[in-house]
Amino acid sequence: MSGFKVVIPARLGSTRLPRKVLREVGGKPVVRHVWEAARRSGASEIVIATDSEEVLRVCTGFGADAQLTSPQHQSGTDRANEIARSRGWDARTVVVNLQGDEPLMPPALVRRAAELLDGDAEAHIASLCHPIHAAEEWRNPNVVKVVMDRRGYALYFSRAPIPWRRDGGTQDAPRMPEGLVFRHIGLYAYRVAALAEFSQLPPAPLEACEALEQLRALTYGFRIRMGVVDTPPPRGVDTEEDLKVVAALLSRS
Repeated sequence: MSGFKVVIPARLGSTRLPRKVLREVGGKPVVRHVWEAARRSGASEIVIATDSEEVLRVCTGFGADAQLTSPQHQSGTDRANEIARSRGWDARTVVVNLQGDEPLMPPALVRRAAELLDGDAEAHIASLCHPIHAAEEWRNPNVVKVVMDRRGYALYFSRAPIPWRRDGGTQDAPRMPEGLVFRHIGLYAYRVAALAEFSQLPPAPLEACEALEQLRALTYGFRIRMGVVDTPPPRGVDTEEDLKVVAALLSRS
Protein backbone atom coordinates (compact mmCIF):
# COMPACT_ATOMS: atom_id res chain seq x y z
CA MET A 1 0.00 0.00 0.00
CA SER A 2 1.02 3.65 -0.23
CA GLY A 3 -0.13 6.76 1.52
CA PHE A 4 -0.10 5.72 5.16
CA LYS A 5 1.25 8.13 7.77
CA VAL A 6 3.40 7.56 10.85
CA VAL A 7 3.20 9.65 14.00
CA ILE A 8 6.00 9.23 16.55
CA PRO A 9 4.96 10.48 20.02
CA ALA A 10 8.13 11.65 21.80
CA ARG A 11 7.45 12.94 25.30
CA LEU A 12 10.52 14.28 27.11
CA GLY A 13 9.42 13.36 30.61
CA SER A 14 9.76 9.73 31.68
CA THR A 15 9.55 8.29 35.18
CA ARG A 16 11.76 5.24 34.70
CA LEU A 17 14.37 6.75 32.38
CA PRO A 18 14.38 10.56 32.29
CA ARG A 19 14.81 12.18 28.86
CA LYS A 20 14.99 8.77 27.22
CA VAL A 21 13.98 9.91 23.71
CA LEU A 22 17.04 12.19 23.65
CA ARG A 23 19.48 9.72 25.20
CA GLU A 24 22.20 8.82 22.72
CA VAL A 25 22.75 5.29 21.55
CA GLY A 26 25.06 4.47 18.68
CA GLY A 27 25.87 8.17 18.35
CA LYS A 28 22.27 9.26 17.75
CA PRO A 29 19.33 10.12 20.02
CA VAL A 30 16.84 7.29 20.49
CA VAL A 31 14.09 9.20 18.67
CA ARG A 32 16.27 9.56 15.57
CA HIS A 33 16.62 5.78 15.31
CA VAL A 34 12.82 5.51 15.51
CA TRP A 35 12.39 8.15 12.80
CA GLU A 36 14.88 6.41 10.51
CA ALA A 37 13.03 3.11 10.94
CA ALA A 38 9.76 4.86 10.04
CA ARG A 39 11.39 6.31 6.91
CA ARG A 40 12.31 2.78 5.78
CA SER A 41 8.70 1.59 6.25
CA GLY A 42 7.44 3.31 3.10
CA ALA A 43 5.23 5.82 4.92
CA SER A 44 4.24 8.85 2.86
CA GLU A 45 4.54 11.24 5.82
CA ILE A 46 6.24 10.98 9.22
CA VAL A 47 5.68 13.45 12.04
CA ILE A 48 7.34 13.48 15.46
CA ALA A 49 4.81 14.74 18.02
CA THR A 50 6.36 16.17 21.17
CA ASP A 51 5.55 18.30 24.20
CA SER A 52 9.08 19.71 24.41
CA GLU A 53 10.82 22.60 22.66
CA GLU A 54 14.12 20.80 23.20
CA VAL A 55 12.92 17.63 21.48
CA LEU A 56 11.51 19.78 18.68
CA ARG A 57 14.89 21.49 18.14
CA VAL A 58 16.79 18.21 18.12
CA CYS A 59 14.38 16.55 15.69
CA THR A 60 14.22 19.43 13.23
CA GLY A 61 18.01 19.58 13.51
CA PHE A 62 18.40 16.12 11.99
CA GLY A 63 15.81 16.85 9.32
CA ALA A 64 12.60 15.42 10.78
CA ASP A 65 9.15 16.93 10.48
CA ALA A 66 8.31 17.61 14.13
CA GLN A 67 5.47 19.45 15.81
CA LEU A 68 4.68 20.64 19.32
CA THR A 69 1.54 19.10 20.79
CA SER A 70 -0.36 19.86 23.97
CA PRO A 71 1.43 19.07 27.24
CA GLN A 72 -1.98 18.04 28.63
CA HIS A 73 -2.17 14.85 26.56
CA GLN A 74 -2.23 11.65 28.58
CA SER A 75 -1.09 9.32 25.81
CA GLY A 76 0.65 9.03 22.47
CA THR A 77 -2.75 8.31 20.92
CA ASP A 78 -3.92 11.78 21.89
CA ARG A 79 -0.79 13.30 20.36
CA ALA A 80 -1.37 11.35 17.14
CA ASN A 81 -4.94 12.61 16.99
CA GLU A 82 -3.81 16.22 17.41
CA ILE A 83 -1.36 15.79 14.54
CA ALA A 84 -4.00 14.21 12.27
CA ARG A 85 -6.45 16.98 13.07
CA SER A 86 -3.99 19.85 12.62
CA ARG A 87 -2.71 18.43 9.33
CA GLY A 88 -6.19 17.92 7.94
CA TRP A 89 -5.65 14.27 7.09
CA ASP A 90 -8.58 12.54 5.42
CA ALA A 91 -10.86 10.45 7.67
CA ARG A 92 -9.91 7.28 5.77
CA THR A 93 -6.15 7.80 6.04
CA VAL A 94 -4.25 5.10 7.93
CA VAL A 95 -1.99 6.40 10.71
CA VAL A 96 0.54 4.22 12.52
CA ASN A 97 1.36 5.24 16.09
CA LEU A 98 5.04 4.32 16.57
CA GLN A 99 6.35 5.10 20.05
CA GLY A 100 9.45 7.27 20.28
CA ASP A 101 11.24 4.78 22.53
CA GLU A 102 11.28 1.87 20.03
CA PRO A 103 14.59 2.42 18.17
CA LEU A 104 14.81 -1.18 16.95
CA MET A 105 11.25 -1.58 15.66
CA PRO A 106 11.57 -3.33 12.27
CA PRO A 107 10.22 -1.12 9.45
CA ALA A 108 8.46 -4.18 8.02
CA LEU A 109 6.25 -4.38 11.12
CA VAL A 110 5.25 -0.72 10.82
CA ARG A 111 4.17 -1.39 7.25
CA ARG A 112 2.50 -4.67 8.22
CA ALA A 113 0.24 -2.91 10.73
CA ALA A 114 -0.76 -0.31 8.13
CA GLU A 115 -1.46 -2.94 5.48
CA LEU A 116 -3.48 -5.04 7.91
CA LEU A 117 -5.85 -2.16 8.61
CA ASP A 118 -5.97 -1.01 5.00
CA GLY A 119 -7.09 -4.49 3.94
CA ASP A 120 -9.88 -4.85 6.51
CA ALA A 121 -12.88 -2.55 6.12
CA GLU A 122 -14.48 -3.90 9.32
CA ALA A 123 -11.55 -3.03 11.58
CA HIS A 124 -11.11 0.28 13.37
CA ILE A 125 -7.58 -0.45 14.61
CA ALA A 126 -4.87 -2.93 13.68
CA SER A 127 -2.04 -4.22 15.84
CA LEU A 128 0.40 -7.13 16.02
CA CYS A 129 1.33 -10.01 18.30
CA HIS A 130 3.65 -13.00 18.40
CA PRO A 131 3.48 -16.48 19.98
CA ILE A 132 4.75 -16.97 23.52
CA HIS A 133 6.65 -20.20 24.15
CA ALA A 134 8.14 -19.57 27.61
CA ALA A 135 5.90 -20.06 30.66
CA GLU A 136 7.73 -17.36 32.63
CA GLU A 137 6.87 -14.83 29.92
CA TRP A 138 3.22 -15.95 30.01
CA ARG A 139 3.12 -15.38 33.78
CA ASN A 140 4.98 -12.04 33.69
CA PRO A 141 2.56 -9.12 34.38
CA ASN A 142 4.83 -6.79 32.39
CA VAL A 143 4.10 -8.86 29.30
CA VAL A 144 0.72 -7.99 27.79
CA LYS A 145 -1.15 -10.98 26.40
CA VAL A 146 -3.95 -11.02 23.83
CA VAL A 147 -6.58 -13.60 22.93
CA MET A 148 -8.32 -13.51 19.55
CA ASP A 149 -11.38 -14.85 17.80
CA ARG A 150 -11.19 -17.14 14.78
CA ARG A 151 -11.01 -14.18 12.38
CA GLY A 152 -8.10 -12.56 14.16
CA TYR A 153 -9.95 -9.84 16.07
CA ALA A 154 -8.86 -9.15 19.66
CA LEU A 155 -11.19 -10.48 22.34
CA TYR A 156 -9.22 -9.26 25.34
CA PHE A 157 -5.82 -7.99 26.44
CA SER A 158 -4.41 -8.69 29.90
CA ARG A 159 -1.34 -8.65 32.07
CA ALA A 160 -2.59 -11.90 33.55
CA PRO A 161 -1.61 -15.29 32.08
CA ILE A 162 -4.41 -15.77 29.54
CA PRO A 163 -5.85 -18.03 28.35
CA TRP A 164 -5.79 -20.16 31.49
CA ARG A 165 -5.92 -23.94 31.11
CA ARG A 166 -8.50 -25.26 33.55
CA ASP A 167 -7.20 -28.83 33.61
CA GLY A 168 -3.72 -30.30 33.70
CA GLY A 169 -2.08 -27.91 36.15
CA THR A 170 -2.39 -26.29 39.54
CA GLN A 171 -2.54 -22.72 40.82
CA ASP A 172 1.09 -22.99 41.91
CA ALA A 173 2.24 -24.83 38.79
CA PRO A 174 -0.05 -23.86 35.90
CA ARG A 175 0.45 -25.45 32.50
CA MET A 176 0.66 -22.94 29.65
CA PRO A 177 -1.75 -23.73 26.77
CA GLU A 178 0.77 -23.96 23.91
CA GLY A 179 -0.42 -22.50 20.62
CA LEU A 180 -2.97 -20.21 22.26
CA VAL A 181 -0.70 -17.69 24.01
CA PHE A 182 0.31 -14.46 22.24
CA ARG A 183 2.21 -11.39 23.36
CA HIS A 184 0.89 -8.05 22.19
CA ILE A 185 3.28 -5.77 20.31
CA GLY A 186 2.47 -2.15 21.18
CA LEU A 187 2.22 -0.84 17.63
CA TYR A 188 -1.13 0.51 16.41
CA ALA A 189 -2.62 1.53 13.09
CA TYR A 190 -5.77 3.69 13.11
CA ARG A 191 -7.95 5.27 10.50
CA VAL A 192 -8.09 8.99 11.19
CA ALA A 193 -11.85 8.81 11.88
CA ALA A 194 -11.38 6.08 14.49
CA LEU A 195 -8.45 7.94 16.04
CA ALA A 196 -10.62 11.03 16.47
CA GLU A 197 -13.50 9.03 17.96
CA PHE A 198 -11.25 7.11 20.32
CA SER A 199 -9.61 10.28 21.64
CA GLN A 200 -13.00 11.66 22.69
CA LEU A 201 -13.94 8.62 24.78
CA PRO A 202 -13.63 8.65 28.57
CA PRO A 203 -11.32 6.04 30.13
CA ALA A 204 -12.96 2.68 30.79
CA PRO A 205 -12.95 0.72 34.07
CA LEU A 206 -11.12 -2.21 32.49
CA GLU A 207 -8.51 0.17 31.11
CA ALA A 208 -7.91 1.60 34.58
CA CYS A 209 -7.80 -1.86 36.13
CA GLU A 210 -5.12 -3.28 33.85
CA ALA A 211 -3.49 0.04 32.80
CA LEU A 212 -4.01 -0.89 29.14
CA GLU A 213 -5.39 1.80 26.84
CA GLN A 214 -6.50 -0.71 24.21
CA LEU A 215 -9.15 -1.99 26.62
CA ARG A 216 -10.93 1.35 26.19
CA ALA A 217 -11.25 0.56 22.49
CA LEU A 218 -12.72 -2.89 23.17
CA THR A 219 -15.06 -1.53 25.85
CA TYR A 220 -16.61 0.92 23.39
CA GLY A 221 -16.97 -1.61 20.58
CA PHE A 222 -13.92 -0.92 18.41
CA ARG A 223 -12.70 -3.89 16.41
CA ILE A 224 -8.96 -4.48 16.70
CA ARG A 225 -7.52 -6.65 13.94
CA MET A 226 -4.46 -8.57 15.08
CA GLY A 227 -1.64 -9.72 12.83
CA VAL A 228 0.53 -12.60 14.04
CA VAL A 229 4.27 -12.41 13.39
CA ASP A 230 6.71 -15.22 14.08
CA THR A 231 9.54 -13.19 15.59
CA PRO A 232 9.14 -10.55 18.30
CA PRO A 233 10.69 -7.14 17.69
CA PRO A 234 13.70 -6.20 19.84
CA ARG A 235 13.03 -4.46 23.15
CA GLY A 236 12.25 -0.78 23.48
CA VAL A 237 14.03 1.63 25.83
CA ASP A 238 12.65 1.99 29.38
CA THR A 239 15.76 1.60 31.55
CA GLU A 240 19.53 2.12 31.55
CA GLU A 241 19.88 -1.61 30.96
CA ASP A 242 17.67 -1.36 27.87
CA LEU A 243 19.96 1.37 26.51
CA LYS A 244 22.98 -0.92 26.87
CA VAL A 245 21.18 -3.78 25.12
CA VAL A 246 20.03 -1.55 22.25
CA ALA A 247 23.56 -0.15 21.84
CA ALA A 248 24.97 -3.68 21.65
CA LEU A 249 22.41 -4.75 19.06
CA LEU A 250 23.00 -1.64 16.94
CA SER A 251 26.76 -2.20 17.01
CA ARG A 252 26.23 -5.60 15.40
CA SER A 253 23.93 -4.37 12.64
